[in-house]
Amino acid sequence: MKRFNAITLALASSFFITPVASAQQDSAQDVEEVIQVVGSRLSMRTATDGAAPVDIISGADLAATGITETAKALQYAVPSFNFPSSSVTDGTDAVRPASLRGLSPDHTLVLINGKRRHKSALVHLSGTTGRGSSNVDLNAIPMAAIKRIEVLRDGAAALYGSDAIAGVINIVLKDNDSGGNASIQGGQTYKGDGEQWKLSASSGFAIGNDGALTLSGELHHKNRTNRAGLDPRQQYPELPNGDPDPREETFDRQSFHVGDAEYENASLFANMDIAIGEGNFYAFGGISDRTSESGAFYRRAIQSNTLTELYPDGFLPILAPDVNDHSIYAGYEWLVGEWTLDFSGGYGFSKFQYNVENSLNASLGPELTPTSFDAGTLENSESNVTLDAQRFIPFANNSEISLAMGISYRENSYEVIAGEEASYINGGYEDRPGGSQGFTGFTPDSEVDESRDNVGVYVEAENQLTTDFMWGAAVRYEDYSDFGNNTSWKLSGRYDLTDRVAIRGAINTGFRAPSVQQLYFSNISTLFVDRGNGLEPEQSGTFNNISPVTQALGIGALQPEESESVSLGMVWNGYDGLAVTIDAFQIEIEDRVILSGDVAPGDSPAVEEALAGTAAENARFFLNAVDTTTKGLDIVASKTFGIGDYGDLKAQLAYGYNTTDIDSINLPQLLDGLDDVLFDSDEQIRMTRSTPDHSGSIGLTHTKGKWTSNVQFSYFGNYAIGYSSGTETYGPNWITDVTVNYQWNDALAVRVGAQNLFNEYPDERSEGNQFNGIFKYPLTNSPIGFNGGYFYSEVEYKF
Repeated sequence: MKRFNAITLALASSFFITPVASAQQDSAQDVEEVIQVVGSRLSMRTATDGAAPVDIISGADLAATGITETAKALQYAVPSFNFPSSSVTDGTDAVRPASLRGLSPDHTLVLINGKRRHKSALVHLSGTTGRGSSNVDLNAIPMAAIKRIEVLRDGAAALYGSDAIAGVINIVLKDNDSGGNASIQGGQTYKGDGEQWKLSASSGFAIGNDGALTLSGELHHKNRTNRAGLDPRQQYPELPNGDPDPREETFDRQSFHVGDAEYENASLFANMDIAIGEGNFYAFGGISDRTSESGAFYRRAIQSNTLTELYPDGFLPILAPDVNDHSIYAGYEWLVGEWTLDFSGGYGFSKFQYNVENSLNASLGPELTPTSFDAGTLENSESNVTLDAQRFIPFANNSEISLAMGISYRENSYEVIAGEEASYINGGYEDRPGGSQGFTGFTPDSEVDESRDNVGVYVEAENQLTTDFMWGAAVRYEDYSDFGNNTSWKLSGRYDLTDRVAIRGAINTGFRAPSVQQLYFSNISTLFVDRGNGLEPEQSGTFNNISPVTQALGIGALQPEESESVSLGMVWNGYDGLAVTIDAFQIEIEDRVILSGDVAPGDSPAVEEALAGTAAENARFFLNAVDTTTKGLDIVASKTFGIGDYGDLKAQLAYGYNTTDIDSINLPQLLDGLDDVLFDSDEQIRMTRSTPDHSGSIGLTHTKGKWTSNVQFSYFGNYAIGYSSGTETYGPNWITDVTVNYQWNDALAVRVGAQNLFNEYPDERSEGNQFNGIFKYPLTNSPIGFNGGYFYSEVEYKF
C-alpha cells in the first residue's frame, strides 16, 4: 500500500456543473498528483471515492464563470450553498450571509489551506437569512488567489471543532513557483446600471531550490443598481391655503435605493512554502479593504426627523462602512521518526466601522448637527495555535491505519467601540429624534471588550482494511472558558459492492459554541417596526448576555448548540465515464441560538421593569430556544462525450433538496406567554423556509479547437418570507448563463458572456407588502438577486 505524507481526501461526489465536473475528470486522469483536501488522511483516490460527499471547484473554473464575487461564484458552483441578495439591511448590504445545506451561516466552518478562518465582526440584525449570526466574509478572499475550493458536505466537528455542523469549506491558495496570470473584466446590467470592473493578477516566484511564493491581488469597483419603485406619498407640507406644494410635481420619486450597494474592494494575498532544515516552513495571509455605500429609508421633507434648512427636499441617509480584514498564518512541518508533525499559529482580524453620510441628527438643530458621522466600530479577532501529529501504523490484512492526533488553543475577542457623540446623543431641539439618521451610533453603554479561549484535543483513525472496505473514526474534546466542555465523535465508512457500485455513510455528533459576537454584541439603534400600522421607527435595543436587562428577564447564559447527524450515499461509476452519486442526510440540532423578536413594555410587566432607565423602546436578545431537524438529498450525474469532428462535450446534472422542521421551542420561564413575540411566525419562516427547498443545475461545456463555450441552467426552488400581513412564497426561478471563450494563443484569451441571459427577476411582493410600491421585490433572501441580466467581457493574459 503506497504511503502519502500529505493529508488527502477521498474525493466524493462533485455536486454541480462544469467546474466540478472538470475537477472530477482532472483528478481521475492525474492520479499521480496528491491532492491535499479536507476530511481524510488516507491516500489519493478518484473523484467518486470516499465516505463523505465533497465538491471540488478549481479557481480557474470559478473565474471562467465571469462572476466577480467569490461567494456568489460558489453559490452557482454548489447548489447546497446559498448566498442571497439583500438591500436596505444596514451593514448586511456590505457583508452578506452565506449558508450551507439550509442551516445558519455560522454552522459552516471555513478554512484556508486547512487552517481556521476568522469570522466577520458584523452581526446580521435585519430580516435576512441567518439573522443574529456572523459568518466568514468569503468576498474578502480574492478569486485570483484561489487554486481550488473544497466543500465537505458532512458534519465535521469531531475533525475540526466548533461550527462544522453543516460542513466545511476549505479554500486552497495558489502555490506556483513561477508564471502567473492577469486579467481585466468589465460589464453592466441590461438596464445600464451596476457598471463594474475588476483587475486581477497572480504571480509565483521561486525561493531557494524548492520553495515558492505566490502573490495574488484584486481591485474591484462596482456601481450601484436601483430597482426601487416610485414613492407616491406626500413629500412636502401643504401650503398655508391647503394646496399641495408645487414641488410635489417635480420631486424625483425614485428616492429610495433598492439594489446592490456601490462597492470598492482591494485585496492582496500571499502563500509561501520553503524547505528549512529537515522540514517545510509555510506561511500565508492577506489583507482586504472594502468600502460600500447603500441606502437606508428615505427621510421626507414632511417628517420630523428631517431639517429642511439642510435638506429642503428630504434626504436619503447613506451607510458607508469601512470593512477591513487581515490575517496571517505560519507553521513548520517536519518528520520525527514515523511521525509527521505540524506546528502552526495564526491571527485573524475583522473590523467593521459604521460610517453614515448624507445624514443629520435632527435633535441637534440645523446649526449644530454634522451631516456625516462615525457611528461606531465592531472588531473581532481570533488567534489559533495547533500541534498536529500523524503517522501510519501496520494493521490487519496487511493494511495500515492512519493515526492522527493533536491539540489546539484558540482565543476569540470582540470589541464594540462607541461612535462620536453626535451619532447617538439627543440634543433636545424641538423634540426631534436624536442620533444619526439611517444608523444610530453605538453609545458608551454599548461598549464592550471581552474575550474567551478554549483548548481542544482530538484523535482520528482511518483504515483501508480491504480493497472494498474503508472506515474512519474520530473523537474531539473541547474545553471553553465561558461555558464548559464538549465531546464530539464521528464514524464513517465505505463499502464497494462491485467495481462500479459503492455505498458510503457517516454518523457523528457536533457542536457550535456561541460566537463572541452573540455573547457580547450590544446596541440601541433605530429600526422600522410594524406594530400593525405600517413601518414606524423605534429605538430598538439589542442586549447582550451579560446585560442587566437580559439578567432581569431571566435569560440564562448561552450554551453551545449540539447536533447529531447521519448520512448515507451511493456511488455508481458507470460505463464510458458516466458517474452518479446520491447522498441523503439528516441533522438534528438542539438549543439553536436565535436573536429574539422585539419585546416592548406593553407586552409584559417584566419587560417594562427591565427596560426602565434605558433609552430603548423595545428589547431583543440572544438565547438558546429552538430544536430543529434538517433533512436533505443530493444527486449528481456527469459524463464526457466525444463528438468526433465537433469536439468534446462535458455534461452534468445536479439536484439538491433540503428542508428544516422545528421540533420544539423552549423559552425562558419568566417570559412564558410571549412565544409569539420572542420567536414569532416570521422568525420561524426565516429559520425553516428562507432558502430554496429545491436547487439544481444542468451544465454543458463544449470545446473545439480554440473555442470553449459553456451553457448553464440553474434552478432555485421556492422560498418564503414572513411579513406582518402573512407569509409570501417566491420562486421557482431558472437562470441561464452563457460564456464563450476564445484562446487567441497560449498566453492570451478573450471571454464574453451573459449572466441571467433571459433577464429573470424574482416574483414581486404582493401589493400590500410593497411599502407604497417602493419595495417591488423581496429585499432579503432572493437567491437570484433583483438586478436582472448582466453582460460582460474579459481579457486574460498568462505568463
